[in-house]
Amino acid sequence: MKKIKNRAFAALLLSIFVVAGLGVYVALFLTDGSDWATFTANQTIYQNGVLKTGTVYDRNGVILAGYADGQRIYAQDPIVRAACLHAVGDMSGNIGTGVMTQFADELVGYNPVTGLTDSDGGELHITIDSALNAAAYNALGTRKGAVIICDYTTGEIICMTSSPSYDPLNVPDLTGEFYDGVYLNRCISSTFTPGSVFKIITLSAAIENIPDLYERSFWCPGSVEVAGVAINCSGIHGTQTIEQAFANSCNCAFAELSLELGADTLEEYASDFGLLEQLEFDGISTAAGRFDKDVDGSPGLAWSGIGQFNDLVSPYAMMRLAAAIANGGEAVEPHILIGSDGGSARLMSSATAGEMRDFMSYNVVNNYGEWNFPGLSLCAKSGTAEVGDGTSHAWFVGFLDDPEHPYAFTVMVEHGGGGLSVAGNIANIVLQEAVKG
Repeated sequence: MKKIKNRAFAALLLSIFVVAGLGVYVALFLTDGSDWATFTANQTIYQNGVLKTGTVYDRNGVILAGYADGQRIYAQDPIVRAACLHAVGDMSGNIGTGVMTQFADELVGYNPVTGLTDSDGGELHITIDSALNAAAYNALGTRKGAVIICDYTTGEIICMTSSPSYDPLNVPDLTGEFYDGVYLNRCISSTFTPGSVFKIITLSAAIENIPDLYERSFWCPGSVEVAGVAINCSGIHGTQTIEQAFANSCNCAFAELSLELGADTLEEYASDFGLLEQLEFDGISTAAGRFDKDVDGSPGLAWSGIGQFNDLVSPYAMMRLAAAIANGGEAVEPHILIGSDGGSARLMSSATAGEMRDFMSYNVVNNYGEWNFPGLSLCAKSGTAEVGDGTSHAWFVGFLDDPEHPYAFTVMVEHGGGGLSVAGNIANIVLQEAVKG
């Protein structure tokens, strides 16, 4: 009798393990089945590591990638092919953030019930305007950099171009110095010293934490000493209001504000604005930024509020912040798939966003020159970020205060020089193209 009980118990235990194992398998099948089906070893949909099914279209119906006559095809225009490479992905999947890799299950038409569809696969329609990407790529020229633009009312990313790039149908020798980091989408997968565009964060914090900010005057003799270290400015600005200090991008004034606000406050605002987090859009992860807190009264703290020290941000995060300012403080989460909805996040109060809008408009009207951006209702901040090798990253961040063309943008050129003269010029070229439609 005891032997029968033991056998029954063993059978029951085995049954429990089988049922539990089946449950685990079913759970994994439901969560990971698409990854199993789209694994590159699946010769039904891959040939030599190249996806051989599905078609990617831009927002206007232009084919960006497909498969026909036994080979992968791309857009007809070689400039469009290079300009959209990082958004679409390369043939071998080296660009992991490209939509062909990220959404392979949709391209193969995977369904957990029916499996894979026919050999034509599925269709993927993305928000990118390939002609606008081409304009951005041409504007960057031979320089390394990033251009990213979204509609701040809908979140649609209409332009996302990273350089260096290449024509995937005519792959050059990628071992040269120029192609260093060629598989990285610099818009979303890299971070850079922000320089003066970080003053957007410092000023936002000052608006909300320094009650007499607008009554103050800021003195700039060309440099200010902090704990025996000179914080140099780009000029001698004399006595300024906060509006003038922001437009002049005065390091002396913003060193003063940084020391008063403190490292904890600056880090809090950078974090709340999403600059330090690994963000996601449509499941695609972006690079997290960095803000190192130096001690009170230190040169490092002064420099960090100016966008130097060890600060790092991604172009994507800066565009998202600019979009939130344009949209009354609320960021409609960017996305690249037509029809997707990532929701929204409030980054700042509507009152602070309105004040920042006025500051960024003041920059253009009173410093950058509206004539440099004809016909554009531009609000912006430039940045020239020193990177320690005698060169500077050029930044230009902002938005169009225009209901017909609600675009927020970031332009960043690695080792490009002046923010306004280089990145600002590229922004004008691309935005002029954007408003044509």
